[in-house]
Amino acid sequence: MNLANLKVLREKKEITYQIMAKELEISYQQYWMIENGKRGLSYEMAIKIAEILGTTPDQIFLTKNLTIS
Repeated sequence: MNLANLKVLREKKEITYQIMAKELEISYQQYWMIENGKRGLSYEMAIKIAEILGTTPDQIFLTKNLTIS
């Protein structure tokens, strides 16, 4: 899971930890732990995060591009 993308996208949108947490209906600490790899997240949470950031879970969390040979 690539959490660096999450921070970059959040900062580009000028969204704080507090705003993300409020939108996700979780505590500031829970969101901080997700973004810093201290807590896992469900696919449903990944979808919610992606919606807030205007993208898809794959664009945020996928660590490499998948190709079909």
